[in-house]
Amino acid sequence: MSEPKTRLDGATIAEEDDGIRLDRWFKRHREGTPHALLARWARSGQLTLDGKKADVSDRIAAGQKLVMPIPPVEAEARPARKGRPLTDADIELATGMMIHRDASAIVLNKLPGLATQGGTKTESHVDGLLDALKFDGPTRPKLVHRLDKDTSGALLIARTPRAAAYFAKSFSNRSARKTYWAIVVGVPDIAQGEIDLPLAKQPGSGGEKMHVHDSGLASKTRYRVIERAGNSAAWVELQPLTGRTHQLRVHMAAIGHPIVGDGKYGGKSAFLTGTISRKMHLHSRRLRIDHPDGGAIDISAEVPEHFAASLDALGFDPLLGEVGVDDLAKGPSPKAAEKAAAKAHSKAIRKARRGERRGRTATSKPTDHVGKPKAKSGKPANRKPGTKKPQPRPARPR
Repeated sequence: MSEPKTRLDGATIAEEDDGIRLDRWFKRHREGTPHALLARWARSGQLTLDGKKADVSDRIAAGQKLVMPIPPVEAEARPARKGRPLTDADIELATGMMIHRDASAIVLNKLPGLATQGGTKTESHVDGLLDALKFDGPTRPKLVHRLDKDTSGALLIARTPRAAAYFAKSFSNRSARKTYWAIVVGVPDIAQGEIDLPLAKQPGSGGEKMHVHDSGLASKTRYRVIERAGNSAAWVELQPLTGRTHQLRVHMAAIGHPIVGDGKYGGKSAFLTGTISRKMHLHSRRLRIDHPDGGAIDISAEVPEHFAASLDALGFDPLLGEVGVDDLAKGPSPKAAEKAAAKAHSKAIRKARRGERRGRTATSKPTDHVGKPKAKSGKPANRKPGTKKPQPRPARPR
């Protein structure tokens, strides 16, 4: 009697999972699948990526086709191992980061230095705090995208499996819009543009570092210089049009303007002197994504203390960041428009005062265009009856 044929399941690797290990993908998307089972699938060739035998330690890339067996639930699958119990400090940390909450989603303003997920020697991370954000929800919240450990800002959490699938699709098809703020070393020659450089894993880095390479995946970043501090630094807005690992950091370093504090890609030149913090100056400022229940989430996250202090130290005006790349065609925000109107009003007053000063220095007896005194009626004096009024000479071309 022949053994029953193994049933297979498949998935396409999303951009948000680009660059992670295959076993990490299973922890995200097939929670509870034992590592021993994955290893057995890999050894027997039942685990494939784009039709080729895969190992659990392989780094996966966006767009790859993953095929795997469907495990017998009773015999193979088991509940996911629970993490350590949360302390009062953990709960306070998790709830303190929350800037939006509804029935399907939570948005956190992630702190810099806090990892999104666990790893080697990483015990404190957002994923480990999600039990504190369950509230009255039916299931444990789930991450749907990531931020680098040292990157701060808006991080979306799904509260239901349906919402998780919906948001994951939005990130995969690029309908979600993410806007970042960064302070970079130097000032880009072009104030607004697009960086189009393919990215690949750097050999010898264990997949933990990326670099620009012709054989890499297509990667695009839109940027705009918000304000400059002389030639030493610039405050820029960044929009990733693709979702590669470390994309913004690699792209800015590749055009000669590394993000301040990013020693991994900018080396020693990524640090400014004086009072500017050595922490990473990359912040997920705004997230816009359609909501599974209709409408959309559009939320902005305040910058962390070190970023705000650097903006102030470099003399940047916070209001200038209110007008984004997508908003340029629509005009400035109400705050920016109000400030622009105030500047225009001040300019008009200064111009009027200059006119008054010029009027006070003029001669008390006005003259006509040929220098003759004018009568009170405005007509030239001593003009004979019947004579024509002299015509003004044409202006000389400048």
